[in-house]
Amino acid sequence: MLELLSDFVGELRAAGIPVSTTEHLDAARALVAVDLLDRQVVKACLAATMVKDDAHYPAFDTAFEIYFSTVSRAAALEAMGEDDDAADAAAAEGTGGRGPRGQGGGASSEVDAEALAAMLLKALMDRDHASLAEGARLAVSRYAGIEPGRPVGGTYYLYRTLRNLDLDALHAKLREMAVTEGGLAPGSLAERLAHDAASGRVEKLKRAVEAEIRRRLVEDRGAVALARSVRKPLPEDLDVMHATRDELAALHRALVPLSRKMAVRLARKRRKGHRGALDLRRTVRHSMSTGGVPITPIFKPPRPAKPEIFVIADVSGSVASFARFTLLLVHAISSQFRKVRTFVFVDGLDEATRFFENAKDPTEAVNRINTEADVIWIDGHSDYGRALTLFDERYAQDVTRRTSVLVLGDARNNYHASQAWVLEDLRHRARAVYWLNPEPQGYWNSGDSIISAYAPFCDRVVECRTLRQLEAFVGTLA
Repeated sequence: MLELLSDFVGELRAAGIPVSTTEHLDAARALVAVDLLDRQVVKACLAATMVKDDAHYPAFDTAFEIYFSTVSRAAALEAMGEDDDAADAAAAEGTGGRGPRGQGGGASSEVDAEALAAMLLKALMDRDHASLAEGARLAVSRYAGIEPGRPVGGTYYLYRTLRNLDLDALHAKLREMAVTEGGLAPGSLAERLAHDAASGRVEKLKRAVEAEIRRRLVEDRGAVALARSVRKPLPEDLDVMHATRDELAALHRALVPLSRKMAVRLARKRRKGHRGALDLRRTVRHSMSTGGVPITPIFKPPRPAKPEIFVIADVSGSVASFARFTLLLVHAISSQFRKVRTFVFVDGLDEATRFFENAKDPTEAVNRINTEADVIWIDGHSDYGRALTLFDERYAQDVTRRTSVLVLGDARNNYHASQAWVLEDLRHRARAVYWLNPEPQGYWNSGDSIISAYAPFCDRVVECRTLRQLEAFVGTLA
C-alpha cells in the first residue's frame, strides 16, 4: 500500500499538484485510521490531506481512478501468480463470465443489442447501480473493441461505445417514460425537471462506461503508463495561446482566485519589504546605552509607495488571448498599484484605460477593447515599430521613475522597422521595462520575430505562456 501511495503521489506531482513530503506522510498516517476497502473513504482521505486548491481536484480525481482502480478477480489472481485455468475459473465465477484481464469474451461480447439497451434503460429507470455497472461492462465488451497491448487512448474506446449505445435515444426514452407515467404537461416545470433528471442518469451511465474502460486499460497497461497517457495540465499550466474553448473557460475560473491571492501577496510583500529612512534622533538616543556607539540603527515607519504600471499590449489575433488574460489579471489587482494605464495596438495604438475606469467587471472592459479600440491603421498586421513610435509621441512624457512599463507581445513585426530607440528612451525614463513574450523561448528570433532588437533595452524579457508563469512575474512588481 505504501508503494502504491508513493506512486500516486509521484503522479500528482507530475501533473503539477504540489504535494510536500509532510503531506505525503500525513496521507499515510490517515490511511491507517480508515477502512481501506471503502474506495470513497480512501479517496476523501487522500483528497483532504493532499489537495489544497479546488482547481486541482479534477486532476486528482483522474489520478485516483487510475491508481486505485478496481480490478477483475482474474487479474488479481494473475497478479498473485495463479495459473491461467484458476484465473479463468475465478473470472467466470466472480465477474459474470469475463475473460482474463477483463477484456470481455464469451457470452458477454455477444449480448443482443436490443436486450442490452433494454437492460440499461431499466437500470436507469430503477436507479439500480449494480445493474448499471453490469450493463456498462457488457456495453464495453460488445462495442469498445479493446485490444490488449494496443496503444490507443481511452477516449477512442469511450467514443466507440457511446456512439453505439446512442445516449440521445436513451435520454429521449427516459424523458418520454417520465412524462407518460407522470402525466406531465409539455413545457411545465415538472417536465423540465424530468428532462434534467434524465440527463443526470445518462451522465451516470457515461461515467460507468468510462470507469469500466479505464479499469481494463489499467489491467492491460499498468497504472503508470495509463496515467502518463491521459495526464492533462492544470489550468495554471495551460498554454494560453493554444487553449481550447473548454480550457479557456477553466482559465477564466482560475483567474479570480489567482487575482485575490496575488493582491494579498503583493500587499504583504510591499509592507514587509520596505523600511523607512533612518531615524537619526532615536538612533542617537538609543546609542546612549552603548556608550554613544550606534550599534542598533532605528528606522522611521515605512511608507511604501505603490508603483505605476503602464501596459502596452499587442491585441492582434496571434497573441490576443494572452493579452486578454494578462490585462484581466493586472486590472483585477489594480488596487495594489498607484495607477494602471493600458495601451493596446496592432498597427495603430489607442489608450484603453477608459474602458476599465467605470467597468464593474474587467472582462466587460476587455470585450469593449476588442470592439471599440482604435488599433487598426492600414492592414491590421502587427507593427511594433509604429506602435512604439506613437506611444513615444503621445505618452512618453507621462512615464516617470515610479513607472514600470510592461510590453506584451511576441515581437513578430511582419518585417517592419523595429524603432527600438523608443524602448531605450523608456528605459531611461521608467523604473523598469519588462517584455512578456507568450511564445516558447525556442521560437524567439525565428521568422519575423525581432525580440533580440528589443531585449537590450529591457530589464527582463520573460517567457510567459501560462498563468503560473504570469503569477510568478506579477509577484515581482511590488
